[in-house]
Amino acid sequence: MTELKLATWNINSVRLRIETVLTYLREHQPDVLCLQEIKATDDVFPYDAFREAGWPHIAVAGFKGYNGVATISRLPFTDSGVKHWCGREDGRHVWVELPGKVEVHNFYVPAGGDEPDPAVNPKFEHKLAFLSDVSAWFSEIKRPRAKRIMVGDLNVAPLENDVWSHKQLLKVVSHTPIEVDAMGVLQRSHDWVDALRYFVPEAEKVYSWWSYRSKDWEGADKGRRLDHVWVTPALKSALKSAEIHKHVRGWEKPSDHCPVCITLEHPA
Repeated sequence: MTELKLATWNINSVRLRIETVLTYLREHQPDVLCLQEIKATDDVFPYDAFREAGWPHIAVAGFKGYNGVATISRLPFTDSGVKHWCGREDGRHVWVELPGKVEVHNFYVPAGGDEPDPAVNPKFEHKLAFLSDVSAWFSEIKRPRAKRIMVGDLNVAPLENDVWSHKQLLKVVSHTPIEVDAMGVLQRSHDWVDALRYFVPEAEKVYSWWSYRSKDWEGADKGRRLDHVWVTPALKSALKSAEIHKHVRGWEKPSDHCPVCITLEHPA
């Protein structure tokens, strides 16, 4: 058994923040890094920068201008692919299989706009449809011994202590009851284990995103936990640690998200 260190991070433009990403790789040395909102098509993704840094295995589902996900790795992929949802090819899901038959599913769930009403907001309707489709798919492919990891910017903060104020955000997209219920269906679709909350009690507030609108983001600390790492029950006992690298949010030209990282035993 060896260790597998995996991180997920909404980078908010991989080309704009390539040096930031490379710094993170050097300092934290994840074996696998899953990026969302890369804002780049496949042909302009900075493959060479990652390969030269020592992460040569790359799977990308790019998209022009916004969206897009990418998984980079020091470990080879035994398989990989891109899956589209809701009839749109908009770069929201790339998957890879690592040695040991461990699947990593990297998602960027639609944000959902501002109005939490699918009847008047097509973006919110899309978000709910996306979560529903993914839930149905995982229910179909669910296997008791399947070793799967689901990561990404899921754009939902499900628990009361995943947001700075449960009461004030109940009608704000990302923490509304309808979204929380949809995420609950998704979590039950494969009996997913929330890796961070496996180690951090639900009574403790913890966030992975802080708005650019707050000049003193750290002092105000009005965050939300939008970025997640889930594992199937077959990997639950392999979990060794999980943490949010909050300090990265304070780096120069930061993303408004920071990385979430887990370490687990990996049967490579």
